[in-house]
Amino acid sequence: MPLFRLTSPGPFFDNKVRAFWNLQILGWAAWLGLRGVSGLANGQAFTFFIPQTISAITGFSLTLILSVCYRTLISRRPLLMWGVSFGLAGVATALWAFIDAWVAQIQNPASEAGFTSLLLGAMYIDATSLAAWSALYFAINYFLQLEEQNDRVLRLEAQAASAQLAMLRYQLNPHFLFNTLNSISTLVLLKQAEPANAMLSRLSAFLRYTLANEPTAQVTLAQEIETLKLYLDIEKMRFEERLRPHFAIDPAVSRARLPSLLLQPLIENAIKYAVTPQEDGADITISAQLAGQNVRITVSDTGAGLSADPSDPTTGVATESTGVGLANIRDRLAQAFGDQQRFDVHMGADGGFTVVIEFPFQPDGQMTIGTERT
Repeated sequence: MPLFRLTSPGPFFDNKVRAFWNLQILGWAAWLGLRGVSGLANGQAFTFFIPQTISAITGFSLTLILSVCYRTLISRRPLLMWGVSFGLAGVATALWAFIDAWVAQIQNPASEAGFTSLLLGAMYIDATSLAAWSALYFAINYFLQLEEQNDRVLRLEAQAASAQLAMLRYQLNPHFLFNTLNSISTLVLLKQAEPANAMLSRLSAFLRYTLANEPTAQVTLAQEIETLKLYLDIEKMRFEERLRPHFAIDPAVSRARLPSLLLQPLIENAIKYAVTPQEDGADITISAQLAGQNVRITVSDTGAGLSADPSDPTTGVATESTGVGLANIRDRLAQAFGDQQRFDVHMGADGGFTVVIEFPFQPDGQMTIGTERT
């Protein structure tokens, strides 16, 4: 296994221990090379490398000890950390300079320079080298801590977004389930077993879909439309001919991805405000087609329209009828597509209500749901 792993994929600091040893070895090798080249350029003999090599080994060893101390101090209070760090660096500098001066005196015993002069000369170079090493050590470690904090913030934001999507997704109206079960109960009491069984099968398929999919998952438009048909089939058994759904889905957008059950609250609103109040019921039209690089979905009804009451869904506030409201859909679209989505509502002068949704076309594989496949 290569020591430096210069060709290994991934960020350099993924393995902090390996990165430290790579930098430590390369840094001190460069320090020794620079001192050697400087000595040769000044006419020194090759024996000049002996004290420089010893000095590099000493500096290498002392910085290993300092790294252990700094690692312990870096999480302490600033006053304690900097005070002790400067003190340790001063002790290490004095020890390094003493060893350098001692080696120089042994190598050149006839030198006119005394031990004190050699010590002071080595002190300047060693102090500069240790100061640079210490500054680099703290800078790299603070940078890594900042990166870790940023990563944690991003993970927390992603978890918060996921939790919000799950919360919005789980806010589907329980009244739909209660009404359906009441209808099934009524059919059973009237001994109409066949329609009760059909409604129960459709309800089962719809609930299986809602429970099988992750609340934050995206599904294809084809799957979403098939789910809406299951939902409308259940409601149609309650409203019969008063509920008249129409679909106009361009096959080109059937593989577009969107948050699961995004359109169900819109159909529920249409049933509540268009079909239920009118004796003749209403038409509900769901259309989808490409609009440039986006998918445009339109849900409209022929009801009497909605008032501007603040508690009405047209204001985007969740209502008792849906448990979610249009605000829920806006939030889910914003979570899924950011600023690349559009959500508009329109009321006709003679009644009717229209919702237009646009989001980027991101094709994906198509899935099938129903009573046989999930």
